[in-house]
Amino acid sequence: MIESYIVEYMYVWVLLIMGIICGLAPLIISALFAPRHLYNKTRDTYECGMDPYGTAWNIRFDISYYLYALIFLAFDVDVLYLFPVATAFDKVSAVRGISEIMIFVGILSLAIVYAWVKGVFTWPNRRKAC
Repeated sequence: MIESYIVEYMYVWVLLIMGIICGLAPLIISALFAPRHLYNKTRDTYECGMDPYGTAWNIRFDISYYLYALIFLAFDVDVLYLFPVATAFDKVSAVRGISEIMIFVGILSLAIVYAWVKGVFTWPNRRKAC
């Protein structure tokens, strides 16, 4: 009886130790093999292979980037609500499942139409530098 408990706890301890080893091994390996000297180019901000000018804090992003991100997050999260309907599709009638999906997708498409009418998807003209 006690041997079975020891064996069961042994599995837990082995998996715990292996998890800790797998988590710490990349850190230890990178600490051993990483270069010790950092060059000035290493500390620079990476901008698509081009040499950066100025600091990263001087950049002002347009509001359209923010609106695109919000719309993406809204639809990304809302699509997750389709998974429970898909998993329970065999437990309800086909007409009910399809109608619920169509109502949900219809409400999502109304949000797209609203954003389109408000002009969110029109990219603003860039100002020319003097």
